[in-house]
Amino acid sequence: MYRYTNISFPSLGIDIDPLRAFSIGPLSIHMYGLIIAVGLMLAVVYGMRRAPRFGLTEDHVLDGVLWITPFAILCARAYYCIFSWEMYADDPISVLYIWNGGIAIYGGVLGAVAGIILYCRIRKISLGAALDLVLLGFLIGQAIGRWGNFFNREAFGAETDSFLRMGLFSPLTGTTTYYHPTFLYESVWNALGFVILHFLSKKRQYDGQIALGYAAWYGLGRTFIEGLRTDSLYIPGTPIRVSQLLAAVSCLAALAVLAYFVIKPPARKLFVHRAAEETTEPTEGGNEDA
Repeated sequence: MYRYTNISFPSLGIDIDPLRAFSIGPLSIHMYGLIIAVGLMLAVVYGMRRAPRFGLTEDHVLDGVLWITPFAILCARAYYCIFSWEMYADDPISVLYIWNGGIAIYGGVLGAVAGIILYCRIRKISLGAALDLVLLGFLIGQAIGRWGNFFNREAFGAETDSFLRMGLFSPLTGTTTYYHPTFLYESVWNALGFVILHFLSKKRQYDGQIALGYAAWYGLGRTFIEGLRTDSLYIPGTPIRVSQLLAAVSCLAALAVLAYFVIKPPARKLFVHRAAEETTEPTEGGNEDA
C-alpha cells in the first residue's frame, strides 16, 4: 500500500488531495467503489437506450447485468490472485477478502464474456450482437472506472518528467515524485475508443464487428500503457507482463479477423434484422395483407 497524500500535475497547475472515502451516518463510502458504480450505471443506461439497434430489449440488458456482473467480479479477482499468488500462498482464505483490494480488469472482461456466452445460449439471442453492445458499455465503465485508481493513488507508471507527469507527495519521505499517470492515459484511450466505436456501430455490417473493434482498440492501447506501469502482474518465473501479452495477442487476433471479414464478409444478416423479420412474419391462418 502506497502512503501518498497530495496529487499534483505541475504542467496543468493542479495540486489537490482527493478524498478517498466519506461517511453518511455509520456508512463509509469509498470513492473507488462509488466511481465503479457510476461507470456501471452509465454503461447500463447506454445499453438500454441502444439495445433496439442490436435486436435486443431493455429486459435483455437488465437481465444480462445480473448474469454478467458476478462472472466479471469473480474472474477479475481470480485473475489477480492467480498472477500474484505469492501474496496469498501463506493464507489462501485471504483470496476471498476482495474488500482488501486486488482485481484485474482483463479478468473482468474475460468473466463478462463467459457470462454473456452462457446468457445468450439460455435466452437464444445472438452472441455477436450482445458482445457488440456490452463491450461498448465496457468502454464507458473502463473510462470512468480508471478514475477510481486516481482517488486510490494507484495504477500509475514509472517515473517521468513528461508534460503530463503526476506528482505524488509521500509523507514518509517529505518529497514529491513524478510518475506517468497511466490511469489517465487509459481513461482517455477508452473514452476515445467508445466515441469511435459508437459511431461505427451505426453502420455495422455483421454481428461481432464492434466486439472485434473493442479487442483491437483496447488491446492496442493496453499493450503500450501496461509497459509503463509499475504494478503489472507477471507470468510466474518470467519477465512477461501477463496483461500486456494478452492485450497484444487479442489486438493482433482481432485485427486479423477484421481483415479477413473485409475480404470475405459474413453472409448472415444482422441479428436486429433477423429479429425484425421474425416479429413481422404472419401467424398461421392469418391475413398476410392485414
